[in-house]
Amino acid sequence: MISNDLNIFLIFLSAMIVNNILLIRFIALCSFFGISSNLEASVGMGMAVIFVMVMSSTISWIVYHFILVPFNLIFLRTAGFILTIATFVQLEEIVIRKTAPTLYRALGIYLPLIVVNCGVLAAAFLGVDYELSLIKHIVYTLGVASGYTFAIVLFAAIRERIAIAPVPKAFAGFPIAFITASLMSLAFLGFKGIFGL
Repeated sequence: MISNDLNIFLIFLSAMIVNNILLIRFIALCSFFGISSNLEASVGMGMAVIFVMVMSSTISWIVYHFILVPFNLIFLRTAGFILTIATFVQLEEIVIRKTAPTLYRALGIYLPLIVVNCGVLAAAFLGVDYELSLIKHIVYTLGVASGYTFAIVLFAAIRERIAIAPVPKAFAGFPIAFITASLMSLAFLGFKGIFGL
C-alpha cells in the first residue's frame, strides 16, 4: 500500500516530469517558443506562471466545489476559471511592473498572455477533472507549474547555446528550435510508465 506522503510525491513527480505540460501534453507551446530565446526572461516567465497557476487553480478549485457545484452552475466553470486567472495575472503584472521593470519589458506581450495560457487553464481543469482533494490539487498544480518552468528554462539554456553554434542557414531560428523541442520531448517520453504513472 502506498503511503499518503508517497502518493503526494508521485502526484507532483507525475505532473512535473512524467506528464510534463509542455513536452508530453504539448499545451502552452506559444509562450514556450516565444519567450525561451532568453534564459533570464524564461526564468521570470516560469516564476510568473508558477504563481498564477498555483494561486488561480487553488481559487478555481474552491469556486468549483463551493459555488458552482452546490448551486448547479457547472456550465460556468470555464468563465469562472478564466476570471480567476485574469485577476491573478493582473495583480502579478502590477507587481512585476513596479518591482522588476527590466523583467516586465523582457516578458513583453507574454505576461498578459498568461491569462489565455492554456497551460494555466488546463491545470485548473485537470485538477478538478481528476477529482483531487484540495491539498492534492495544489501539489498537482505546483508540479505542473514546476514542470513548465523546468522545461522552458532548460530549453532556453539550450537555445542560447545553439544561437552561437554553427547551424546551417536553413535550420537557423525556429526550425532548429522545433527540432530541439522534439528531441527534448522524446527524452521526457522516456519517463512514461515510471512508477506506474
